[in-house]
Amino acid sequence: QGQLVESGGGLVQPGGSLRLSCAASTLTLRSYTVGWFRQAPGKEREGVACISRVDGVTSYSDSVKGRFTISRDNAKNTMYLQMNSLKPEDAGVYYCAAARPPYRYGWSCLDLQGFDYWGQGTQVTVSS
Repeated sequence: QGQLVESGGGLVQPGGSLRLSCAASTLTLRSYTVGWFRQAPGKEREGVACISRVDGVTSYSDSVKGRFTISRDNAKNTMYLQMNSLKPEDAGVYYCAAARPPYRYGWSCLDLQGFDYWGQGTQVTVSS
């Protein structure tokens, strides 16, 4: 079983920034499609950002495009989510995840169905 551990969550004021980290222990992240998801209270978990293993292309949900940046450091076997210009609606529990190949044709890496390994989540609160 792979293991993913998130960190970096916390309380931030609207307009502020946070950087989330996701460290992998038994997984080699560059061998997987990886992504960040979030879940607000009473809402379904949704895809925020991801990096395709196939071509390295990054994808973002419309709600975070231009504000969030996903990245991966292969040497550290860690992925990140830089979050800028945070809004109250960005609050929730953020999860990192990894999906092993092969991938279904037409699958979007923002779709949580297809991810095999999940971290425990880190809380992000955006409030003044």
